[in-house]
Amino acid sequence: MEEIRILSPTAILGYGFPIESFEEGMKRRPHVIAVDAGSTDPGPYYLGAGKSFTDYNSVKRDLSIMIPAGIKAGIPVIIGTGGGSGARPHVDFCENIIREIIAEHNLTLKLAVIYSDIDKNIVKKKLSEGKIEPVHPVPQLTEKDIDDAVHIVAQLGEEPYIKALEAGANVILAGRSYDPSVFSALAIKEGFDRGLATHIGKILECAAIAATPGSGSDCMFGYLHKNDFVLEPLSPLRKCTTLSVAAHTLYEKTNPYILPGPGGAINLHESKFTQIDQNKVMVTGSRFVPTEQYFVKLEGVRSMGYRTVSIAAVKDPVLIEKVDSIVDNVKNRVIDNFKAYGITDFLLDFKIYGKNGVMGMFPSLENRIAHELCIVIEAVAKTQQQADTICGFARSTMLHYGYDGRISTAGNLAFPFSPSDMKVGEVYEFCIYHLMQIDDKLELFPITYYDF
Repeated sequence: MEEIRILSPTAILGYGFPIESFEEGMKRRPHVIAVDAGSTDPGPYYLGAGKSFTDYNSVKRDLSIMIPAGIKAGIPVIIGTGGGSGARPHVDFCENIIREIIAEHNLTLKLAVIYSDIDKNIVKKKLSEGKIEPVHPVPQLTEKDIDDAVHIVAQLGEEPYIKALEAGANVILAGRSYDPSVFSALAIKEGFDRGLATHIGKILECAAIAATPGSGSDCMFGYLHKNDFVLEPLSPLRKCTTLSVAAHTLYEKTNPYILPGPGGAINLHESKFTQIDQNKVMVTGSRFVPTEQYFVKLEGVRSMGYRTVSIAAVKDPVLIEKVDSIVDNVKNRVIDNFKAYGITDFLLDFKIYGKNGVMGMFPSLENRIAHELCIVIEAVAKTQQQADTICGFARSTMLHYGYDGRISTAGNLAFPFSPSDMKVGEVYEFCIYHLMQIDDKLELFPITYYDF
């Protein structure tokens, strides 16, 4: 083969895409339809809770278009990080939707399901052998971190996908995946350059976000050749430019020239971006540099308790001027109140938007204050009831807190919602975000085949 053509319908499965763009993609006779279905961007909750962060109806809508089109064209449909986070409950969520679509459309196909959950005993063994290292700035992994983890998944590379393709799978659904591998697997299987295949996968995983104007809910098409690849948006509203494609190459990277993944990294020092017409960009020079050992990234989360939040607005310029000291005094009042009940193990936080709600983690920045503030009061405790109580007490304390210069006593806060306090539920944090060395690229990722 001299060319591999790849259709990426949407940035994340469930984000949607215009049917007109998808049909334009199918006119170009792709060899594969591939889609990334997940991310850690929404945070640790979904991995811990075993829930999809994309809606059932939205996911089914996208797959109801993609899978029948792929079967009709005789090309594989590949889905990575099923269900959003890629653990077994998420993959099962996506598999159930696929089964519904197969039944509703009376399709004949071979489905491959690849799990990426990692047994805790395997992780402990690798830890004892010194084969696990942190992804900076994460601390070293401990056995307690492993024991605490609700789910542990590993980002699989292209090898399990290639195995499923070689077995004749028409639809492949996988757990947590290295995003580009969903798009690069077929090309690498067919002998195309791994550096170029991984680089085009890096861009296609976000679909039309790499176009201008960018969109996470529109299609992108890729043409991979032996020495280059070409990107083309499928909507007349969008264009690929050297700037949009090069800029997206920098996306989610700590080093602008190196993109690490399972088994190695793409070296982009010699990459070149060339405008070949008003809609298309050609990329050359991307090289894959293998590592001496093969590493996969582990992701795991643990439960931290339960959260309740209250959202309020502030307009009084006197309060705004004194908001830092008021927040400190309210915190101290809450801590002192619950100490009498023996409740000391909780988190109470005030996120102040309009002052430092976003940039508060950077204390050296200039402390600008708007003429109005949005204050998010957050309480996290061992039980939902405790979180409710602490948040409610903090909210009422701040609502009626007396400060120098206050004139009106009707209340300091304006609440946009009733009830003012919202139960968020269980809270999770990442406890595993590490690289694990493995010897067998397939052993940890079992594949189950189903014939329909």
